[in-house]
Amino acid sequence: MTVLIVGGSGFLGSELVRQASAAGHRVAATFATRPCDGPEATWYEVDLRDGDRVEEVVASLAPCVVVNASSGSTDWAVTADGSVRLAMAAAKYGCRLVHVSSDAVFSGTRVHYDESCRPDPVTPYGAAKAAAETGIRLLAPDAVVARTSLIIGGIQSEHVRLVHDLAAGSRSGVLFTDDVRCPVHVGDLAAALLELAFTNACGIHHLAGGDAVSRHGLGVLIAQRDGLDASRLPEGLRVDTSLSGALDVRLDSRATQAKLRTRVRGVHEFL
Repeated sequence: MTVLIVGGSGFLGSELVRQASAAGHRVAATFATRPCDGPEATWYEVDLRDGDRVEEVVASLAPCVVVNASSGSTDWAVTADGSVRLAMAAAKYGCRLVHVSSDAVFSGTRVHYDESCRPDPVTPYGAAKAAAETGIRLLAPDAVVARTSLIIGGIQSEHVRLVHDLAAGSRSGVLFTDDVRCPVHVGDLAAALLELAFTNACGIHHLAGGDAVSRHGLGVLIAQRDGLDASRLPEGLRVDTSLSGALDVRLDSRATQAKLRTRVRGVHEFL
């Protein structure tokens, strides 16, 4: 069986490629700008803005599962439209689809969010992710839409790199003490996504750790794990800035966790 990882060259995508290959699946993966030639997958250059190319690759591979781990950030044409194009191709060729979404679809007004909560994004990225969710659920009602939070692992994680750079003084900025999320380990997230892919689950699922922590608190935990001087991490209040976005968003993942063998650990356990 072929598993297609869209966005396979990214942080989460590369872990999905590794785990799917280790499980014995035939793995195909896509990249947009960074060529890959790892032995764990057959690689294809795909721009999600190119609907013909998306359909060409899906049609030629006929994968049993497509996992969309791509990240187009605030580029609507990739994050929203591109995800919908992929869902259209998956539905046309009878492929199981698992789409990775984000806690950015929420405003933070109610703080705690389970799978029944409706998106109310307050940023362009959150709006694009919410639009993608809506399109996918209409086009591919059997798909899994899995919302997650800050993805942590080694130095490949952007959040870990930021902490290292701040501790070394090579990057300016602060870590906010009032910006709260529920981080997840990249290995746990990839394993949970692949487990969901091979079940009959569908609809919205939440995959985040059970521990809520501020950006600064997360930075301190990373620094302690990696032997850095946590006292060098500058802190501040997000509310005192003009930055948009939710302050406190805590994904409640208990309903999804109850369905899974994979245990999604909290940040205080994996760090």
